[in-house]
Amino acid sequence: MKRIVWSLALIMLATSAPARDDGRYANSPLKEWFESLSSDLGPCCSDADGYFVADIDWESDHGHYRVRIDGEWVMVPDGAVVTRPNKTGRTMVWKYYIDGHPQVRCFMRGTMI
Repeated sequence: MKRIVWSLALIMLATSAPARDDGRYANSPLKEWFESLSSDLGPCCSDADGYFVADIDWESDHGHYRVRIDGEWVMVPDGAVVTRPNKTGRTMVWKYYIDGHPQVRCFMRGTMI
C-alpha cells in the first residue's frame, strides 16, 4: 500500500501543475486590461497572474526572447509574445509548469523608456 501511495505522489509531482490567479491585481485600475491580454497560446491571466521581470532576467536576440524563471533560462515561444501596447511599462511574464520546469504562456516586453 505504501508503494502505491508513493507512486501516486511521484506521479502528481511529475505532471504539470497549473497556476491559479492569486488576486494580487484585484483592485488595480488595470484589472480589465490585464484580463484582456492574450497570446497565441491563450489568455494570459486565465491561469496565473503575470509578474514583472527585472531587466537582467530577460534577453532579446533578433526578435526572439528568453527569460529567467526560477533560476532557469526559458525560451519564449514566438506565439507567447503579447503584441499589444504595454500599459505597465515593465517587462512581464505569465508562467506555468510542465514536469517541474517553467514554461511561458505570455511575455510582454517593457517599453524600455
